[in-house]
Amino acid sequence: MQRGLPGRGEEPGGRTAADPSSLSTVPVFVFPPTLEFYAEDQSSHKQVLTLYNPFPRVLRYKVLSTAPLRYTVIDAEGLVRPNSCIDIVTRHRDIRARHYGTTDRFRVEVWEEGGGRGVIGRKDIPATLHPTKPEPRERAARDTTAWRPPAHLFSMRQGVQRPLSPGLFSLYVLVGLIALLVLMLPLHGDPRSLLHENLHVSVVQKLVAAYVLGLLTMVFLQA
Repeated sequence: MQRGLPGRGEEPGGRTAADPSSLSTVPVFVFPPTLEFYAEDQSSHKQVLTLYNPFPRVLRYKVLSTAPLRYTVIDAEGLVRPNSCIDIVTRHRDIRARHYGTTDRFRVEVWEEGGGRGVIGRKDIPATLHPTKPEPRERAARDTTAWRPPAHLFSMRQGVQRPLSPGLFSLYVLVGLIALLVLMLPLHGDPRSLLHENLHVSVVQKLVAAYVLGLLTMVFLQA
């Protein structure tokens, strides 16, 4: 079961938000960056957060919420193996008009398993309940600050009759497989790896691969 977030200005453990020790020291890769629930669309009441771990060590995570009674979170706590990802299912269970337009927050906290350093990274995911899905143009206007995919992908997300060609689909799948492969490769200097040194990658390469894989996931889910 997910727990509630502390009050404004405080962090878990009683630290204030201004305490430097409470700031994230490693990036937390969670996709999508926001959750949008629509009352009229029952399929949107259940959504998935994907947490990536591109690091060579096991990470433990916990999902907190500002409104824990409104949501059910499956696997709200657990472990993510190195170079792996895990899906965290969230379900809005209080679809009422009084909550329309309300934005809650999920906070994903991670720390190194057995490291003894406490929380080393956190990321907040806004979650908003809407009565209906916006019209394509209205949605485009609201998402002006969001990531913009290439024009042909954007037209797909907005419902324009422009089907994805088999060649383009194959290209996206290939890029996704390459990104997944990079996440699975060992880091430079890993003495436990049996692979040749030329197949080792850097942390930056893993971060880029995780980012690309997350963008592709968003494209396929929202297309």
